[in-house]
Amino acid sequence: MKNEQLEDIRILQQECEREGFTLKLNWETLRSRNGVHKNDFLHYDGLKLVGFLGLYDFGNKAEMCGMVHPDYRRQGIFTKLLEEAIRSAVERNYKVILLNSPAQSHCGTEFLKQLPCEFAFSEFQMKWSETELDDYDDAVVRPSRRDDEETEIQLDIQCFRFTKREAKDYYQRILYEDTLKTMMIEKGGRAVGKIRVDHSGREAWIYGFSILPKYQGKGLGRKALKKVVAEQCQLGYDIFLEVEATNEHALRLYESCGFKTIQRQDYYQYKG
Repeated sequence: MKNEQLEDIRILQQECEREGFTLKLNWETLRSRNGVHKNDFLHYDGLKLVGFLGLYDFGNKAEMCGMVHPDYRRQGIFTKLLEEAIRSAVERNYKVILLNSPAQSHCGTEFLKQLPCEFAFSEFQMKWSETELDDYDDAVVRPSRRDDEETEIQLDIQCFRFTKREAKDYYQRILYEDTLKTMMIEKGGRAVGKIRVDHSGREAWIYGFSILPKYQGKGLGRKALKKVVAEQCQLGYDIFLEVEATNEHALRLYESCGFKTIQRQDYYQYKG
């Protein structure tokens, strides 16, 4: 995407967020679009961007989030953007299409009620709150290497229910993202987990955190998370992550490491 378009999206986001909510536009992904697929749908009034919808690929599912300038709503702009994005997602054979709206966005929620979709889940966005961390010195966390490919793929298959093909495609897609760093978690000299950190400005976003099932429940993930958070803090980043509201185990883990909920995003599965 061109820098001019990114700046137009930023300006439109600021205008929309004056209504008291935060849009999940995945800026690290927007900045690294490779142009292979059309994932960004824009509507201009002259030189002014007044509508935007982004499609985000997550293996077997597509997530969509967008916005329309408050002065241009109820003119069918977002409906047209969504129809185009849905056609693109269907052509690319995604198993699941999720539409995202901030829980605090009344207009977003009301719009989704008019579509053939149903509520799927809520996701908490959490921020680390400068909590003192300890008991992580023996955690072994190192940068991912090319020979970790199969382990990363298996982690996405076993922990996030990707198919083999979806996990391979996703691995290849994120391999060269400049802002992304994948860390492998070791036990006894073997890579048994991963944790990815994506940087956007002075923010560090943690995602893809997973441990092979046979190594779960042993405190390994907790120590690795603490170590990564401590390192990112020392580098001066504000640290964020996201977790589904239904994942109580992960929610408790993150809270125990100092993360606090700051926003809620609601997801609706498209059924058209």
